[in-house]
Amino acid sequence: MRILSIHAHLDDFEFVASGTFEVWRRRLETQLTSQVIVSTDGKAGHHFRTRDETMAIRLKEQKASAAVGKYDFKLLRYPNGEVPREACLQVTSELLAALWKAIRDFQPDYIFAPPIPTSPLAGIHVDHVAVSEAVRKVAYMINVPHAFTPEYPADETRSKPCKVPVILSVYDAYMTGANSYDVAIDVEDAFEAMCQMCWCHQSQIVEWIPWVGRHAMRAPKDLDDCRAILRDRFLKRNQEMGVSSDRIHEFFTVTAWGEVPSFEQIENDLPNLSPEYSHLPELRQRLDRWRCR
Repeated sequence: MRILSIHAHLDDFEFVASGTFEVWRRRLETQLTSQVIVSTDGKAGHHFRTRDETMAIRLKEQKASAAVGKYDFKLLRYPNGEVPREACLQVTSELLAALWKAIRDFQPDYIFAPPIPTSPLAGIHVDHVAVSEAVRKVAYMINVPHAFTPEYPADETRSKPCKVPVILSVYDAYMTGANSYDVAIDVEDAFEAMCQMCWCHQSQIVEWIPWVGRHAMRAPKDLDDCRAILRDRFLKRNQEMGVSSDRIHEFFTVTAWGEVPSFEQIENDLPNLSPEYSHLPELRQRLDRWRCR
């Protein structure tokens, strides 16, 4: 099993999919290979550090998180080698080409990506929306070997098929009030690992996020304090999603952007799926309908 999480920012993954990756890793052990792709340089995410200093610190923090979560971390680069700029990411042919190459190189069974907002009342982050739109737009091209050979030259007479993954969208805190989901994953048993991964990002959770004030999150004093803050944050997310449980859950929606899975595939593959809180009958009907073609 190969799973890939594609996000806009250094520290996005830890808040929306790290628990699922951790319980999946514990379930499959060496049979799971996981990767996290971050799509921007991280330079804008601070208020008293310089842009270059911020990027260097955040890269170091993400690598520390990867060591805790035992996943491969990759910073996305355009075909010319540049890293996309944070705070102004746009869907361009260069971004599509970079994602196409990264996905084809890794060949995941599942991709986790930000959702596309459908309500005009939903708040957004420009980088999150760009990543979600880019993943959606490039999905059909994953198994089109000549789609971006101008950017990534290859022998066009010798093409090999590439796996098309199932693509799930994650919860997005910027879309409070407009999030929905199909499956809830119980990640309570991975909560300590989630805290350890989040704590790696101290430039963000201690310095930047409390200062910018968009997530009602105070600065943790230490790891124990961080645990308490994160538990409160994740339980509030449960409440927002209508989950009346004291156990931490992560939430995902199955899209038709890539491969359309069977219901049985989702049920069998996803670890710790919570039948009580997942919308399984509706998901089964939708997947059955999508697959009747």
